[in-house]
Formats: sequence, structure tokens, C-alpha cells
Amino acid sequence: MAKDPYRYFRVEARELLEQLGRGVLDLEKGAGELQLVPRLLRLTHTLKGAARVVRQSEIADHAHAIEDALAPFRESTQGLRREHIDAVLGGLDRISAHMATLAPAPALAAETNTPAPMDGLYIARPDFAELDVLLDGIAQTHAQIAALRRHLGVMRRVNDMADLLADQLAPRRAGGEGRSADIAARASRSTVQELRELLGRFERGLASPMEQMDRELRQVRDTAEQLRLVPAATLFTSLERTARDVAHTLGKKVLFQGHGGGVRLDAEVLAAMQGPLLQMVRNAVAHGIETEGVRTAAGKPPEGRVTLDVARQGRRVVFRCSDDGAGVDLDAVRRAAQRKGWLATVTQDLDAQALLQLLLRGGLSTAAVVSEVSGRGVGLDLVREAVDRLGGEVSVCTASSQGTTLTLSVPLSLASLDALVVESDDAAVSIPLDAVRCTVRFDAQQIARTAQGDALLHEGEVMPFVPLSRVLRNTTRPSTARFGSAVIVEGAGGVAAIGVDRLLGTANIVLRALPESAMASPVVAGATLDVEGCPQIVLDPDGLVNEAQRAGASAPQVSAARVPVLVIDDSLTTRMLEQSILESAGYEVHSAMSAEEGLERAKRRRYALYLVDVEMPGMDGFSFVEQTRADPAMRDVPAMLVTSRSSVEDRQRGEDVGAQGYIVKSEFAQDDFLRAVRQLTQVAS
Repeated sequence: MAKDPYRYFRVEARELLEQLGRGVLDLEKGAGELQLVPRLLRLTHTLKGAARVVRQSEIADHAHAIEDALAPFRESTQGLRREHIDAVLGGLDRISAHMATLAPAPALAAETNTPAPMDGLYIARPDFAELDVLLDGIAQTHAQIAALRRHLGVMRRVNDMADLLADQLAPRRAGGEGRSADIAARASRSTVQELRELLGRFERGLASPMEQMDRELRQVRDTAEQLRLVPAATLFTSLERTARDVAHTLGKKVLFQGHGGGVRLDAEVLAAMQGPLLQMVRNAVAHGIETEGVRTAAGKPPEGRVTLDVARQGRRVVFRCSDDGAGVDLDAVRRAAQRKGWLATVTQDLDAQALLQLLLRGGLSTAAVVSEVSGRGVGLDLVREAVDRLGGEVSVCTASSQGTTLTLSVPLSLASLDALVVESDDAAVSIPLDAVRCTVRFDAQQIARTAQGDALLHEGEVMPFVPLSRVLRNTTRPSTARFGSAVIVEGAGGVAAIGVDRLLGTANIVLRALPESAMASPVVAGATLDVEGCPQIVLDPDGLVNEAQRAGASAPQVSAARVPVLVIDDSLTTRMLEQSILESAGYEVHSAMSAEEGLERAKRRRYALYLVDVEMPGMDGFSFVEQTRADPAMRDVPAMLVTSRSSVEDRQRGEDVGAQGYIVKSEFAQDDFLRAVRQLTQVAS
């Protein structure tokens, strides 16, 4: 097999070029020249030496020229001017161009399993710190295996003792009774005791290394998984360089910012997205950002801003490129489309979104002249085609004088994320941790049966509740557990409480896309592999919230008669809780926040039952019941006091004023409450 003389040089050179490019851009921003210039000189010198080792004199000469450009500023307090920055970046470009000629031949690449560079994208390289963790984990595992081998010697002794015991316990010849039998019995007991001690020592000696091996192997596996992924931040340097170069060409000032660089994705996805992202940034600077004079006249900062946000959303990764420029000139788009023959007239009625879709179609440009950065109408077309190849989606929105945002959403193949691992029906599943608001322990009494389905009241907020077992089994069977845990999940559609059996802890997992043939539920974002290589479901927060809301909307309604009930309580929480329970049972519920308001309602409408709090501002509950008992139109309507007062005297006073029921809030039980309501309303009817 032919050898590749540049195999290691390519990796090292790409790494050095990435660091140099990042450093030069930071230098242009004025970020610590006194520290950066010496560091850049060291990196350049390393690159020059490596190039000479592999006899690449042209690369070495370019590196030497970069050293000459930087050397005068090693100890200078003056910042580098733009022409110096341009000279250094130009040298890096020339080295990168020469590096492209060192790519392995296709046949050699196939033999060495080395991927050829794709569209100028730097070859993904594992992080050295992660490699150190991997190597340390392997070393520790080997040490534990050696300890296990030593314990095998103890096992051999255990076998020998077992053989000896078997001989001693064998039946003796006749006449072997008496003293000799006692001696044999004692010897047997001693042997058994020693055997037990050896077995215990063996178990203890084996358990600890095995646990250590398990931990180390988990770490090795997790680190190996991470090595397959690349931080999104690896794209930011080339994107910032693109924004800088286009702005320089057009005489504009632009600041590029990247967010979400810590999101780790499959290198193939990042490689495929590099071209579209470069085009998006180029378009933002060329078409979006105004010149300094125009921005100043409009009251904007002279320096435009281009931002790239990377985020994982369920089964997809979203790249969002925004600028604070003038926005898309929709009238210019309309005129350009009419010139292309896509519109019958310039006045053809198309809304903003329809016009923006014409831009994504390709072949349409609003530039007045053709230049090296714009004017041919192929930019967004390339973006759309690349995203289509990945099975993704592209959208654009704009606002006049405020800017434009272009959003690319593509399916995930691999992604790293922190997750909360929970158990439901003996199955472990993961929920992305960034969507978990909190976890709570609840009693089944806290689950209210509302007209919209089950709900959990947490910190004053009523949210839909659904057991995870019901979601995974797609069944309407209610949960029978008296106590449980719930995960409060926040999604795009709101917040929901998801009931689980147990919380197993948090973990960093690698999310894998499901095969296209897998007909997965919308609540499933993908899968991860546990320590034994078995697949484990990863749930989609948006899907969970939607499912909880849908389960409530489709909850079977109780066919009870619409009996009118009046709830009177100054506490909003109590009113809403009682109302939701009663409505779920089929009652028509009206509410009042004071006894005075309740009396007014009771005079206008006949109810089947009054549910009254005792302690309220103004008239209390006792007085309300007294007044209704004194009124001929209301005296036959039963009243139940629902209060926090639990003394014998209060109960007796309630009975004296004519209340037919008395429930203490601290002892509130939904079933008992509904039973009492049902009995009193049946009496009233």
C-alpha cells in the first residue's frame, strides 16, 4: 500500500491555520495585541517548521512572510492597520490553497480511509482533551482487568477447598464412630468457614474492580461518541472571515457574531451546511447591511451586525442568520420578477411571503449591477438546493429598515445534548434537559379533572397533565398510582406536566435520528444507545406538550346533567380548582369572589348548590348562609362551607346557620367532595 507522506501534516496544518485565522480576526478587533501577536508568531513558526519537515518550501515561504508581517508588532503598543491584517490573511489564503493540492489521491484516500477535503472545509479533528480522557479511560480499564486476573488465583484456591470439603464429608468406614467422627466434623466446619471467607473476599475483590470498569467503560464510550461530533463553532471563523472580506470589498463596516457554537453535530451535517451558511452571510452583508453613511443617516450604528444562531429543536438543527440592515426591498423584487416574466404586471397582487419565496426560487436578483459578490441571482438558489438535498426547509422574513432573517432547518443525524433520564413502565427514556423547567413530587389528589382534561396545579399555574405511560402506549387508561413524579416540560406550544414513575438522573447523550422507515410518534425525537448498546427513546419536548394538550382536548366528557352550582371564594386558586373539578363532572359552574357578589348572583339565578368560603373580606360565609336561609327564594338551596377553619366551634356554627355540608380545605379529597356535591344537588332537585 502506498504511503501518504502528508497524512499527519495535513491535520496539523489545518489546525494551525484555524487558530491563526481566528487569532488574526480577534487581532483586528483590538483584542489584546500584546498577547495575540507573540502567540500568532509561535503558531506561524510551528507551521513553517512542519512544512519544511515534509519539504513543502512554498508553504514555509508563505509562513515566513507572515512572520515578517507580524514581527514588527511583537512588542508594539500600536494596533495593526487594515493593510497588515489583509497581508496576513492573504498569506493564510495562499497556504490554504496550496494545502488543497496536497489532498490524497482518490485511490489512496480509499486505502487509508482518509476523507478528502470537501469544498475547502477544514478536516474535523478530535479535541485533544477528549482524546486524553479516552486514553486515560482505556488505561484505567486495563488496570482493572489486571486486578481481576489476580483474583482468579483466589478462585483456584476456592475450588481446592471445595474438593477437600467433599472428601471430608464423604461417608466413613464402619467403626469410624466416636472421637474420630467428632474430629472430622470439626475439621469440616472449619473448612466450610474458611471457604466462606474466601468466597466473601473474592466477591468483595471482584465487585469493586467491576464497578470501576463499568464507570471507565461508560466514560470511554461517551467520549468516543463525542469524537464523532463537531462543535458548530468550527464554522464561525470562516463565516466571520467571509463577512469581513465582503464588507471590505463593498466599503462597509460589519460585526459578525455566532451563537450556539457549543451545539455538537455530525461533521457531515456541518460540512454540507458550510456552503449555504457562507452564502447566507455573504447575502446579509451584500444585500442587507447598508453603507456607513446610510446607516448613520437612518440613526443606526455605523457598524452593521450579522448574527448566526445555531440551535437544536427536537429532531432538527436550526441555523438562523439575521442582519440589522435595510430589509428586503419587496418592490424591487416585484420589478425584478416582472422583468423575468414571472409576473404579468408589476402591480400583480402578491403578499410579502409570496415575493420572498420568489427570491428563494433562484435566478432573481435585485442588485443594480453585477459584481463579484452579487447580481447573478444564484445565491439563495444555492442555499435552497443544498437544504433540499438534506431534506430540510428554508424560510425568510424581513422588516423594512430593521433587517432580514433567513432560517435553515435540517434533520439531525447525530447531536450531543444533556438529558434527564426517567423511567415509565420499567422503560428508561430521555428528555432534553434544556426543555425541563423543573421536576415535582405530587399526590394523586393534586390532579384535577377539568373540562379540558387532567391538569396539575403547580406554583399557581394550571397546566395539562398526562402520564408518560399513556403517551407511549397511546392509551386513555388512567394512572392508578397514588403518588408520582412529574417533569414540567416547556415546548413551543406551552408548558405541560408529564407523569413518570422515577427520575433516574441526568446524562450527556448522543441523539441519533431514527430510520426513515420507522413510523415514530411525534413525541419521539430520536434514540440514544445505553451502556450495553441498546436503543433508548429520546422524547421531543414540543411533541410532549402537544400530546398533553391533545389528550386533554380528546378526554371523554362525563355525561352528568348540567346542574348549576355557585362557587364563592376570594381565592382565585380555590375558585379555579373547584370549578375545574365540577365542570369535569358535568356541572354548570358560576363563581363569585365575595359573599356580596354571590348574593347578587343568587338573586338573579336559581342554583342547585352554594359552595361558600368562610373567611372573606366584608361579609363572611356564615353570614351569606344566614341571609340565604332567611330569603324565601333561596332558603331551599343547600349550602356547603369549604373553608380552612376546622375547629368544632366553627363546624357547629356552620350547622347552626343552616349549612348542609362542611369541608376543611386541608382535608380536601376530590372524590369525597364530588360525592357530597352529588348528594346535595340530588336533594335540591
